Amino acid sequence: MEDAPGGPTSLVLEPVATIRDPPGNEHYRNDGKDFQPEWQPVRGDIQSDDHEPKNLALHFAIVSLNDETMGELSFLAIDCYTRAMKRALKEVAEFLKLPLVGDGRAEVTGIASLKSAKAGDLVFVEDAKHLARALDSGATAVIAGEFADRSAQKKPILISAQPRLAFARAAAWLRVDTADSSGTHPSAFVHPSARLAVGVTIEERVVIRENVVIGEGTSIGAGSVIGPDVKVGRDCRIYPNVTIYPKATLGDRVVVHAGAVLGSDGFGYVRDRTTGRYEKFPQIGQLVIEDDVEIGANSTVDRGALDATRIGRGTKIDNLVHVGHNVDVGEDVVIAAQTGLSGSAVVENNVVLGGQVGIADHVRIEAGAILGAQSGIPSKKVIRGKGVVFWGTPARPIKEYLKELAVLARLAKKES
Repeated sequence: MEDAPGGPTSLVLEPVATIRDPPGNEHYRNDGKDFQPEWQPVRGDIQSDDHEPKNLALHFAIVSLNDETMGELSFLAIDCYTRAMKRALKEVAEFLKLPLVGDGRAEVTGIASLKSAKAGDLVFVEDAKHLARALDSGATAVIAGEFADRSAQKKPILISAQPRLAFARAAAWLRVDTADSSGTHPSAFVHPSARLAVGVTIEERVVIRENVVIGEGTSIGAGSVIGPDVKVGRDCRIYPNVTIYPKATLGDRVVVHAGAVLGSDGFGYVRDRTTGRYEKFPQIGQLVIEDDVEIGANSTVDRGALDATRIGRGTKIDNLVHVGHNVDVGEDVVIAAQTGLSGSAVVENNVVLGGQVGIADHVRIEAGAILGAQSGIPSKKVIRGKGVVFWGTPARPIKEYLKELAVLARLAKKES
């Protein structure tokens, strides 16, 4: 995402986003994290199983999902989310700490949308206007808002102040992971110095290099490569064909989807003023990914040049996102598909980045700001405003942007 050779920074003698000091790390907790689980021997007994402004395209599911579209998203179609354990509704209510109206003995075996629900499925509604449809659906039970009548209903109802959140938690609790057998597949290569905790799953053709540490309950998908000195925490899910470069650190419960590349070299070069040629600036830093982060398919996160690239706790990154070197992403950030963050950008806590957002080097996005789809932020700019939506290139508050569009429209009309 840095300016290409010949662009505005081509005459700068220092390499973009590598020479300057990277962001500090005092608020992160994963540095030097100790992994001291019980270790298992490598063996070959794994069994393989075949706030949201109208008309603003923020392009991420957390904002756009509603009762009508629930179930259309790919994450609900993936087998590992829809295969579920059989549970009595009384157990589900106890787990979620929610009041239950109706028969607690009824059993649920999966989750579904209102459109596709069948017997055994659990569905949710956030709006009273959809409750009747949910009760008439094929689902066995419904999670509904506090608008739901607590008298006898056609179906059992779990009542929640946040039905969508309760549904998500129920889905995670009910699901049966497809990688439910621990062990190491015979076709995998695991270096003798690697330490694998009890309950780790290593699938077909995985390569685990020297001094790798993998925490309890983590699974590594087929064809993935884990480079030397990588640390992976507990209960992580690494999907097939993921590549993790040396010395990267992943916290607990990290999910990395297929084809992602973590810890690759950043795009940093120094130009020789005499010859005009570019020479590579060292890319020897680290990548630190904190707990509960999810990284989408075919996304890339570069290591730091001299220090670290960091992804904060609870951040969710969509597919086809690029995070450049020395970038500092805070906690609970949402980054939608095809977004790019250039070197040494800082994204503070609770920021939302819509699809195809472009962030240049040394930009700071302050806490709680929202960038609409295809917004562009020039180098070294600061975006601030908690809950404020920004749009356009260069990005500015959406009210200002829409006023500018209206003025242009009037001028164009006069010219015609």
